[in-house]
Amino acid sequence: MRALILRDLRLAFTGAGAALPVVFFLLVATLFPFAVGPDAALLARTGGGALWMAALLAALLPVERLVEPDRASGVLDQLAVRGVSEESIALAKLAAHWLSFGPPLMLAALPAAALMKLPQQVLARLELGLLAGTPGLAALSLMVAALTAGLRGTGALAGLLILPLAVPILIFGAGMIDPTGSEGAWKLLAAASLLLGGIAPFAAGAAIRAARD
Repeated sequence: MRALILRDLRLAFTGAGAALPVVFFLLVATLFPFAVGPDAALLARTGGGALWMAALLAALLPVERLVEPDRASGVLDQLAVRGVSEESIALAKLAAHWLSFGPPLMLAALPAAALMKLPQQVLARLELGLLAGTPGLAALSLMVAALTAGLRGTGALAGLLILPLAVPILIFGAGMIDPTGSEGAWKLLAAASLLLGGIAPFAAGAAIRAARD
């Protein structure tokens, strides 16, 4: 398992596409104030939600590289011959995908919050929400990547599949920005993320098995 995670992490940080999620996240934070104006109060109210949408789209960027390259190159077949279950492969890919974009997004949220003029309290709740919610986004991305492996137009299809499923995470994540309901929203966000994380290895494993066959 450790070897699989390290392999996927090495692949995730190889090439020009490794920094795309963070660059996209920061671009949204840079351009959003131009769209809504320099009003600090307005940015503080809406900036957190915009960053959550950016985090979702950033999680979508590597979808085409999660499963399809290994399926096309025969890596999945080789792992199956060696007795590695598809669920173990999916779990390793889930861990590697989250490590490759979750912590970097949390670090990128610091300059993004400054660009959005978010108060320190809002930034703290945003960071806590990203810590709880990005594993759920990673789980959704992995399941969609496994389901669409081998199909044409994976990027567009993945977006159509993941966006409706990610609505609860976006609602609870944005709800954490409001101090009056942040505790309840955090619990619901963590529960949704935990549920998706528990389902993802089995759902993605079954899809990987079907794609390999």
